[in-house]
Amino acid sequence: MDDAPLRIGNHTFTSRLFVGTGKYADLDVMRAALAESGTQCVTVAVRRLQVGVPDGKSLLDWLDRDRYVLLPNTAGCFTAEDAVRTAMLGREAGMSDLVKLEVLGDEQTLLPDAAGTLEAARILVREGFTVLCYTSDDPVLARRLEDVGVAAVMPAGAPIGSGQGILNPLAISLIIERARVPIIVDAGVGTASDVTRAMELGADGVLLNTAIALAKDPVRMARAMRAACEAGRDARLAGRIPRRRYASASSPREGMIELAGE
Repeated sequence: MDDAPLRIGNHTFTSRLFVGTGKYADLDVMRAALAESGTQCVTVAVRRLQVGVPDGKSLLDWLDRDRYVLLPNTAGCFTAEDAVRTAMLGREAGMSDLVKLEVLGDEQTLLPDAAGTLEAARILVREGFTVLCYTSDDPVLARRLEDVGVAAVMPAGAPIGSGQGILNPLAISLIIERARVPIIVDAGVGTASDVTRAMELGADGVLLNTAIALAKDPVRMARAMRAACEAGRDARLAGRIPRRRYASASSPREGMIELAGE
């Protein structure tokens, strides 16, 4: 059963699962989990390339550049100016023409700053970046981001790292329904069923990190997420049956043979 690959900017992906590189117990577990997930695109926080790695090394030394497209992100930025500067640093380091834009507005919830996100997106698009933009589940803001030229909109299913799943499926559905660019659900995934749910809603992909990295068995969870993403995509393309108020028998009475003596 063929499915068209996902295209973002100049990049084409057959895997629709995007996986982060933070929070793993060690770098070997990270590499094994990424491999098991089947992802072709991994996101890397530009500001944390040296965190948790041996002196003289960076996180990039543990990532196979022939296997993965790098998606630098501006995690930890709370102003448009800081996010733009961080994105520029990632590009200067030769990481990618892609950037996952995050401009956060609140340290406790890590929800995005709408005004700052729009401002930074406008600048980065003008500077030639292929921008994948983390945002809230606001359909109006999603459309505004499309209007300034982002390559993909990434609405949060729930607050970053919360593991709560898709809290507002209606809003996500509205964003998907009206989208002119790929929609990748980003943040809040807790387990495999959350990924399946996002894909069944019609998302073009899912980005996650914590749900794999902090699982008791990250490698096994990565395998589960891979299967969930594929299953959700297949289910969406297959077309689910309509929900009904009452039962609908699998074997209707019409045409049944009445047995003698009953």
